[in-house]
Amino acid sequence: MKRTILVCDDNPDILVAMQYALADMFERILTLQRPEELLRTMAVEHVDLVLLDMNFSLGTNSGREGLHWLQELRQAHPDVPVVMLTAYGDVPLAVRALKSGAADFITKPWDNDQLILKLRAVIETQAQLAPLDEVEMEHIRRAVDRADGNLTAAAKMLGLTRQTLYNRLNKK
Repeated sequence: MKRTILVCDDNPDILVAMQYALADMFERILTLQRPEELLRTMAVEHVDLVLLDMNFSLGTNSGREGLHWLQELRQAHPDVPVVMLTAYGDVPLAVRALKSGAADFITKPWDNDQLILKLRAVIETQAQLAPLDEVEMEHIRRAVDRADGNLTAAAKMLGLTRQTLYNRLNKK
């Protein structure tokens, strides 16, 4: 099954190289040079996987680095795996990225075959079915987040009574 990947890197040469390297694996390859556009793009595009640079040198991001954007993505789209990409691959940085929620870590320059193997592994892990209780709880959590914590509004979004939502939250 072909999917969509979003690659965010401030180097246009990296974006072009990724388009060539991943053309057979993904139906759509979206590219961004500015991490500030990540959340806005993901609000309107279905994305199965994000490949995110760790360090941005463009002056438009006010010094925000990849770990910041990883946290933003994990909060807004917890179900979309993020693989970090960097030229400065060291063990402490990889550990920080993984502890922050990255699905994997790839260093530049990369081997195309290894890149594809890693991305396939991330997609396969993501495709495994989660238990229904976990899926339901995640769905409820997203509704509560969208309603800014207002249980009445979240219950309405979910088609439940407030009491039913409250009971499900307490049960979990």
